[in-house]
Amino acid sequence: MSQIIVIKIGGNAVAQLPDSFFQQLAQWRQQGQQILIVHGGGPKISQLSQKLHLAVKKIAGVRVTDEATLELTKAVLLGLVQPELLSKLSAHDLPVIGLNAGCNHLLRGHYLNQNIYGEVGVVDQLNSNWLTPVLNRQIGVLAPLAQTADGHWLNVNADTAAAAIATKLNAKKLVLLTDVPGVLSAGEVLPELSQQKAHTLIATDVIKSGMTPKIKAAFAALNQGVQQAFITDDLTHTGTAFITQKAGMAQ
Repeated sequence: MSQIIVIKIGGNAVAQLPDSFFQQLAQWRQQGQQILIVHGGGPKISQLSQKLHLAVKKIAGVRVTDEATLELTKAVLLGLVQPELLSKLSAHDLPVIGLNAGCNHLLRGHYLNQNIYGEVGVVDQLNSNWLTPVLNRQIGVLAPLAQTADGHWLNVNADTAAAAIATKLNAKKLVLLTDVPGVLSAGEVLPELSQQKAHTLIATDVIKSGMTPKIKAAFAALNQGVQQAFITDDLTHTGTAFITQKAGMAQ
């Protein structure tokens, strides 16, 4: 059975990680789990885009990315967010390594729809033969950027990237760590969410557009073999657990 846990951390969450986050990582490591963290950086990218007078536009939670925004995204993810996260992990005596698509052709991708989204991609290949031994030794911290076959960089939605990577690693667990305690309905966290119920809540605008890519990512991972998927703001609490129809009927 896979012992790999993939954690996606949103840009807001990186700045306010509690001690329990690092303690949980240490505990998982002691239990022999391999951990890969995929980090976002959306708030910082939006903030700097506005300062530089670059348009900030999202469609269904996906950032429209021109060449200038792509360069800024790379700079923020690889030059600001990732070093901050690596520093925090190291300060808690966790063995870590920073990773990006340029490391041994780690993440390959193709355009999502260049006419609509610009330089935005979808992950289609992961160099798991190189990555898996790395995760045996260290916690991987990976930016959600991919490269095309000819080396062009692409911005990838971090939730979508984490789900694709979890699938390709046959991960046992995908945790989407954000700044809310789970999927909310009428102000309350839903302890579980089926795909059918999620579709209804999205259609009736109970679930807002920013949460939609996370929910779609979670179900994509589950439907392609990842054993568990959660949205939470605390690694020690499951928040909202996603269930497939098969799992839902079995309960």
